[in-house]
Amino acid sequence: MLPPFLQPGDTVAIAATARKVSPEEMQPAIDLLQSWGFSVVVQPELYSIQNQFAGSDANRTASFQRLLDDRTIKAIFCARGGYGTVRMVDALNWETFTQHPKWIIGYSDITVLHSHIAKHCGIATLHAPMPINMQTHLQHAESLQLLRDAVLGNLPLNETAPTAFNRVGLVRGKLVGGNLSVLYSLLGSASDMDTEGCILFVEDLDEYLYHIDRMVVNLKRNGKLSKLAGLIVGGMSDMKDNAVPFGKSAEAIIAEHVAAFSYPVAMGFPAGHEAKNCPLVFGATYQLEVTTKSATLKPLLA
Repeated sequence: MLPPFLQPGDTVAIAATARKVSPEEMQPAIDLLQSWGFSVVVQPELYSIQNQFAGSDANRTASFQRLLDDRTIKAIFCARGGYGTVRMVDALNWETFTQHPKWIIGYSDITVLHSHIAKHCGIATLHAPMPINMQTHLQHAESLQLLRDAVLGNLPLNETAPTAFNRVGLVRGKLVGGNLSVLYSLLGSASDMDTEGCILFVEDLDEYLYHIDRMVVNLKRNGKLSKLAGLIVGGMSDMKDNAVPFGKSAEAIIAEHVAAFSYPVAMGFPAGHEAKNCPLVFGATYQLEVTTKSATLKPLLA
């Protein structure tokens, strides 16, 4: 189910489910969202602090729950990632949200919400830039324009250049996924994702190459890679290596572990922890076409 797309004049909110944020970090996002024609709700708890978290688990849960249950709020922009969403997700009540869906927007640690909502609510969510990315020195104009278009219901076709690890093919399927490390951490939990017949998107940041291998092997052993419709790999950003090199890039590692399967593979997709972070509607049906000249991802929302 797709939540209603936004219209100018709608009320949206900013919520912190993970790492703490400051008013100085959030004010550019508030200004930007207001310039788009939205009224922005900022609860006092947004700026709470408990060590690295945006307040205690209980406070973050209560704050987010109020936003979920408030039917005047049409979208929740998750302030930033980091770590912490998994500590509160099981305490949330999704009954009102399921009856009256709204857009949940974010990436990185917000993969917890994408995966949990897909499994328990069957409602689409938006993998996209967050308020932390809207600071003046971090803004990527095209990504933010694409985000504005997306929340208003205008989702473009995305086209990327070919890579050596792409595999040609044409498929349709439901788009799922998010941050590889977070998906790995959710395996076997109440927030674990179903990938059968789906187009899986993964991205990651600041990981050792051997750990990329470990995570992909675990996804494979858990049956998450064998029955895909297709695979999209976004930014594998700032990868690290040991003194004794692992010997392969993150893309090569992933390609090795899906070599036995026949579905199309597109690497280098502009989404994740990169300057350009194209919005993706998780739970929506997309068409993935990979040729020797390009890879295109087309939303099929009709």
